[in-house]
Amino acid sequence: MDIEDILRKFYNPDSRLYDIMIQHGKDVAGMAGDIASRLPDHPIDLNFIMEASMLHDIGIFLTHTPELGCNGTYPYVCHGYLGRELLEKLGLPKHGLVCERHVGTGITLDDIKTHHLQLPCRDMSPVSIEETIICYADKFFSKKKNGSGGKKSVEKIIHELEKYGNDKVIRFQSWIELFHGRDISDHTTKKLS
Repeated sequence: MDIEDILRKFYNPDSRLYDIMIQHGKDVAGMAGDIASRLPDHPIDLNFIMEASMLHDIGIFLTHTPELGCNGTYPYVCHGYLGRELLEKLGLPKHGLVCERHVGTGITLDDIKTHHLQLPCRDMSPVSIEETIICYADKFFSKKKNGSGGKKSVEKIIHELEKYGNDKVIRFQSWIELFHGRDISDHTTKKLS
């Protein structure tokens, strides 16, 4: 699979947004691949993780996010399910599920109803280990117009998640335990790899 060929279907390869997508995808893929390689007790499709990490944000161009150069009409929260639709049309439904399920720590049906989100009414939380790893790794990297946003600390991620509810923080903490084998209190201000 040629990831860049897929991205070029939707992004101008000479654009800053394309560069942002590539860099962010590489950042997420690097961390996700490292995590996957350290989980011998789980059967993990490493090739799929690399591909899906590079494609997980493919729907952002359809959103109205001018700070990234996205001039679409949808709110940013929609980029996950929009990416799923794009990849399903290309015959990549499994990759599309990663797009839909990576936003935040996953968006539940209750989240959609309670907050009146402009999303299809279905659960959009990670299910597979691959989806979970990519969702987790994505939390550490922001997209910035001037390039990669750098790697965030656990403390910063938790602070960002708190505004969406304690359940999001608890889910993220459980992933730290799963992927790093230690309690959150051991490293709230450290950057994880």
